[in-house]
Parts: sequence; C-alpha cells; structure tokens
Amino acid sequence: MQIPDLDVAESVLDLIGNTPMVQLPRVGAGLPCPVVAKLETTNPGGSSKDRPAVTMIDEAEKAGLLKPGGTIVEPTSGNTGVGLAIVAAQRGYKCVFVMTDKVSSEKVSLLEAYGAQVVVCPVSVAPDDPRSYYSTAERLVNEVPDAYRPDQYHNQANPQAHYESTGPEIWQQTRGRVTHFVAGAGTGGTITGVGRFLKEQNPTVQIIAADPTNSVFSGGDGRPYLVEGVGEDFWPDTYDPEVVDSTIAISDADSFAMAHRVTKEEGILIGGSGGTAVAAALRVAEGLTADDLVVVLIPDSGRGYLSKVFDKKWMSAMGFTHQGGATVADVISGKPDDKMKLTYVNPQATVREAIEIMQAHNLSHIPVAKGEMPLAAAEVIGSVSEDSLREKSLEAHGILERAVEELMDQPLPIIGVGEALDVAAHKMEQSPVALVLAAGKPHILLTRVEVLQSISADPREARAK
Repeated sequence: MQIPDLDVAESVLDLIGNTPMVQLPRVGAGLPCPVVAKLETTNPGGSSKDRPAVTMIDEAEKAGLLKPGGTIVEPTSGNTGVGLAIVAAQRGYKCVFVMTDKVSSEKVSLLEAYGAQVVVCPVSVAPDDPRSYYSTAERLVNEVPDAYRPDQYHNQANPQAHYESTGPEIWQQTRGRVTHFVAGAGTGGTITGVGRFLKEQNPTVQIIAADPTNSVFSGGDGRPYLVEGVGEDFWPDTYDPEVVDSTIAISDADSFAMAHRVTKEEGILIGGSGGTAVAAALRVAEGLTADDLVVVLIPDSGRGYLSKVFDKKWMSAMGFTHQGGATVADVISGKPDDKMKLTYVNPQATVREAIEIMQAHNLSHIPVAKGEMPLAAAEVIGSVSEDSLREKSLEAHGILERAVEELMDQPLPIIGVGEALDVAAHKMEQSPVALVLAAGKPHILLTRVEVLQSISADPREARAK
C-alpha cells in the first residue's frame, strides 16, 4: 500500500542505491588531488551487495528459475547473503548460505538473524575440493527442493546491477570529473559494472582493482589471506579483466591498518576490504595532479568485523599489533640466527621424515602445514610431537611410512609477536611449544621455557607477577 503525499519508501528494497559520497581529507592529506569515497555502507544491508542481490533475484523470477516459496542457496563471505536475505524476507523465500571459516562470527549471526541457515566450510582447501564452499553450495542446490543458486561469480546480472546504478551515480555525483575509480574485486561485479559504465562516458577514466596479496587478480596463487570479502582464488566469469587498467596488491597488515585510520581519522567505520581499497586509492593519488579526482568504493561497514579487525585481542594474537611492556618479540630477538627460521612438515610427508626433521632441529613439536614459506595461518592444519608419535607407534606397527596427516594432532597454540609475555605464558599452559604469528603469518616456534625464562629475567614482569 502506497501512502500518498509522504516521502516514505514502500519497501526496504526501494532504499537500495543512491548512496552518498564523501571526501577523505585527513587520510588523504598532502596528496595532489582529492580522494572521495562512495559509501555503500548506507544500503539497507550495509554493503554494495544489496544491488546485485535484487537484480539477480529479479532476473531469476523473470526466467522462472526461482519458484514461489523456493530456497536461495549461495556461497558468500556475508554481504551478498545479507542482500539476498533481505530480498527473500520481502518475497517469501528461504535461504541457505555457505561461508568459509575465516569470516567473522558476527556475519554468521547476522545471516541467522534474517532466518537463514548457514553452513561453514574450511577456507584452506582448493575450489574444486568437495569441502570447499563452492562445492558445498553446488551439492546443496542439488539436494534442497526448489533450490536456486544465484551464482554471483558467474551471473551477469551481478555486474549489470552496478552498470545500471553504481556507475551512473558516481558519474552524476562527480559531475563527470572522476578520473580514477578504485575498488576491490571479489566476484568482480562491482569493478566490472562500474568500470564499463565510466569508460563509456569517458574512455580515459582509469579503473584500478585493489587486491589482497595472494589473490589471483594481482598475480597471486590464491593462497589464504585474512582480509574478507575481496580477492579470489579463481577467475570469476563476472570479472572482466579488459575493463581493469591496473591492479594493486595490498597486504593484510596494510588493509587493517588503513581500516583503523579511516575509522579514527575520518569517523567512517569501514571493514578490512574497505581498508584495502583506500590504501590502494592513496597510492594511486600519489602520482596524480590537481586536475584528477580519485573515487574509491567502500563496500561495507566495519560493524561486521568487530570481533576481528577491531578487536584488540585478535589483532594482537594475529601479530598485527604490539602490547605494552615485555612482549614475545623481545624473546625472539634473543634467539640465535640459526633458530630464526620456521620449521614445519608437509601433511603428505611420512612419519619417518617428520621424526628426522625434529631430530635435525632438536624439536619436540612441529606444525603440519600446506604450501611453502611464507605460510598463511590457514595453511597450518595440525602438529606432531615426539611423544605422540612414540605412543602411536606402540599402538600400531608400521606407522613410519604413513602420511603425517593421518596421525597428526591439533595445531599448536598461536601467539602474536606483539603479545605480552604473561598472555603468551597463559596460552601455553597446556603446550610446551607455540606458533608465533607476525602480521597474520606463521613466523617462528617458541617454547614455554623460553617465555618463562624471559618473564623471570624481566624485572617489570617479576614485579607484576
């Protein structure tokens, strides 16, 4: 029912789009040209994904692919799921969303608040692995009656939504003065759709993708990284590389640091992927002139990352920040040079090889990890110890030639390089060895004895104790 003579939307879906733009004068201070942010945070679902969510469901309904009372099944980092859940609430659909285990807990809770079912899958597996969130979503869409998968990675309605709305808004809001557009690429829908529109208006507009280190868009191999909702480990059909003029890789550390800067200096609460985009935009602006105008798209709010990016304990535990007083870094600095390299074993290695590695390095415990250095935290999948292997060898003969992954224990506890020594000691109460993270990556092994010796030797810690 429409209410005449009142400026009131008929549906929450009518509030999607027409998001504001704001200059970033503080983080952009000293740059030769302005940097302005397109705040997609003001969409009803809090992100840019509201736009393609509506468009994809509209197109599915027109094509008869989604039946009344049907179920929407989609792999998502959270934001697309929220957009789809909003549409589903308005139109009477059920939702099942598949997410990786790296997403923040509040994202899972948010989707469940909308009435969705959430299935969590490991992030450290290949896209074609049956356990991956892509494979799991495909399985569910075949199992759930009247299921429809929008498939945001291949559905051309995704970039179409941004071509028809986000791009024109930016062109109108900047009066056609935009010279550079910077955005993250996940599905690629945003940067492809906006980029196509802007280049149709002015072919000289530069389109720059802000990409996490390790993502395929910037030449990485898709190995895990910590920033959420941006980058990929495969090439989506919704990403058009011909539209993108250049790609800038941004580390997890720089992404999170920039998210904190924008929040504290500009009063705009943004997430890690927003930090990625702003960090890239500032790099772009450094080489420009006063006649240029950089537009950076902020895809979502920091409210979905309060348990991670904006949690002091998490940032410290992952090795991004340093606490006051004596820290784990102080212990590491006293280690001899030959002990500064991380020792680990591949899951496909034999138990015999693991024992040989431990003996060669005089270690009682080592992590089990996929890949090569520098490792990602998600690639550490377990651990082995001398005591555990000895016990298992007594229980069953012939284990020496078995793969480590068949007999490994839980991963070692993790401590951040900047964590206080008393915190580290507490985390290691049940383990004689811990894995130290620096900037979110496995860095070195540290023993409980080393930590306790440093506490005893530090007068500040002794007094606190």
